[in-house]
Amino acid sequence: MSDNTENKALRTVEGRVVSNKMDKTVTVLVERLVKHKLYGKYLKRSTKLHAHDADNTCNEGDVVRVTEIAPMSKTKNWRVVEVITRAAQ
Repeated sequence: MSDNTENKALRTVEGRVVSNKMDKTVTVLVERLVKHKLYGKYLKRSTKLHAHDADNTCNEGDVVRVTEIAPMSKTKNWRVVEVITRAAQ
């Protein structure tokens, strides 16, 4: 029997860091566009994710790519893979 983690494509999303006040954890705001069923207008929907940042390298305003992992705590089941763009200081 093979391990499921090697076959399964890990979900990755991009978002903006809105908080880095926790130790080794950042809050990432992920926005997506959803089409309204009846009117066809595109609406902006957002989700806040807690992501593991082992080195505390992320700052507020950074755009990061996060991937899904096994739960690390009650709310944290994402990990920062890379910082795409840094926030202006």
